[in-house]
Amino acid sequence: MRDAFATGGEIARFSGRITRDLVDVRHYASEVFHQSGILIVSSGLIIWVMQFVIGYQCGLEANYTLKQIGAPLYSGIFTAWCAIREMGPYMWGYIFAAKVGCGLVAELGSMRISDEIDAMEVMGVRSRSYLVGTRIIACWIAMPFLYTVGLGVMYIAEYLTVVVQLGGVSSGGYSFIFWLYQNPLDFVYSLAKVMAMGTVIIFVGCYYGYNASGGPVGVGRNTAKSMMLNMVLVHVVGVLGTQLFWGLSPNAPIAN
Repeated sequence: MRDAFATGGEIARFSGRITRDLVDVRHYASEVFHQSGILIVSSGLIIWVMQFVIGYQCGLEANYTLKQIGAPLYSGIFTAWCAIREMGPYMWGYIFAAKVGCGLVAELGSMRISDEIDAMEVMGVRSRSYLVGTRIIACWIAMPFLYTVGLGVMYIAEYLTVVVQLGGVSSGGYSFIFWLYQNPLDFVYSLAKVMAMGTVIIFVGCYYGYNASGGPVGVGRNTAKSMMLNMVLVHVVGVLGTQLFWGLSPNAPIAN
């Protein structure tokens, strides 16, 4: 338990230093956009594929659950909230942690154990700003695009499952209920939830990568540690976000 609190404190201190050093990232604007492009090209497809899969699952659950109580017409309620409030952000967080978070640990960790980071410091390059700060800003730029497209893919998967494959409700009936139970504010909340998840994942990944030691074995261990911690933090952020944004007001068109 003491080690867990110590690690949490070290991550918080590291995150504070990085946040303070973000002002220096302005000197490396080209690297920021370079990292943004790498993130979108290398991670976009896998994120969107998994968003499609979880959208398909939401559609199945909605149709078969509500059909049992004779209300398949209201499948749109289930799929709307499943996508934008819960499983959409969670699946995005899982894949982002596995693909991007672990990738940051491996990339920065390999640079640390091969003395590349020390070489940058010797040459006068601010390694934290150049290696960590640029990746954080790059992720902040790329995350809204990645999530918005992924959410659209989820919507398509849910529609294809409920309306086209299972035929549980007509296209018009499904669309009416689906859009009735969400609004632009829900999307803003969902995006804020995802951005918080992504920011936590990035800071944890960069911490374990930048401070790696012990050779390739140490990098591997840090990668596993970052994944385990991020899986927990994704759920913590998810629960807090749901309670903060919808806990006191479900934002549903239902009379009290």
